Amino acid sequence: MLQSNIAIAQSNIAILSSNVAMLQSNIAIAQSNIITILCNRVISICLELIEEGFAKPCWYYNSWSILANESFSTVSKSFKHLDTLTALFVTVLLISNITSTKIVDLGPFTFDGGTILFPLSYIFGDVLTEVYGYGRSRKVIWLGFISALLLSVTLILVGALPPAAEWSNQEAYEQILGLTPRIVAASLVAYFAGEFSNSFILAKLKILMGGRRLWMRTISSTLVGQLVDTTIFILIAFTNVVPNSLLLTLIVSNYLFKCGVEILFTPATYWLTGWLKQQEQEDYYDTNTNFNPFHLSRARSLHQ
Repeated sequence: MLQSNIAIAQSNIAILSSNVAMLQSNIAIAQSNIITILCNRVISICLELIEEGFAKPCWYYNSWSILANESFSTVSKSFKHLDTLTALFVTVLLISNITSTKIVDLGPFTFDGGTILFPLSYIFGDVLTEVYGYGRSRKVIWLGFISALLLSVTLILVGALPPAAEWSNQEAYEQILGLTPRIVAASLVAYFAGEFSNSFILAKLKILMGGRRLWMRTISSTLVGQLVDTTIFILIAFTNVVPNSLLLTLIVSNYLFKCGVEILFTPATYWLTGWLKQQEQEDYYDTNTNFNPFHLSRARSLHQ
């Protein structure tokens, strides 16, 4: 009788384990379906923003509370190279986010791997603001923000899903691409604050200097933007994770390297800006622009 009861108990335990496994599988499938729906929604919004020039009323995008009670203006002028610059900007941003998981030593500098490419995003940002104006640059920055958020959520979700039985690289995936909410928050907050600081200062200096001394304006805006970006990211991401002495080393190394790249590429920035102004017949002055980062209407331009 005892053996029979033990056998029945073992059978019940096996059934319970099977039910638990099935429940976990159903939960994973449900999570996957939810994130798929959200990702599709984000992608559709981004595509509509690009294809329709932000012409829809803001309530249409009620999935994003930051855009509530705003209105988009119809872009009356088309440009030949704005889409290309936007794609390059977002590409540089996403690659930098992925490669930032590795800390590297390069000569006297110690920084995350994303620092090698990330300064190019500020160069593209300078060109966008200088040629097309703060209003259009603001839309590109928001597109980059949404893309980076989508990338981070997708990487976290894929890492959380149970791996296939024959796939043995889960630990390697988590070590390389296993982003934590803290790193994601640091990256997004730093990007938002740094990019908008850079674009705002460049646009204001252009008006103040009458469009002269581009080198001074791009370098000045980068010095501020990169300081904001680097300091916020390092402090949020690594405080109480690495020694305070290393925190300071990371901030200084990242900042000096990024600003050095900007200065080094100043001749290329001059050439690209001049070429685009000629090609697009656009030299935007933000004299009537609303500089609120959450306001996505474009101001009337002043051509010089």
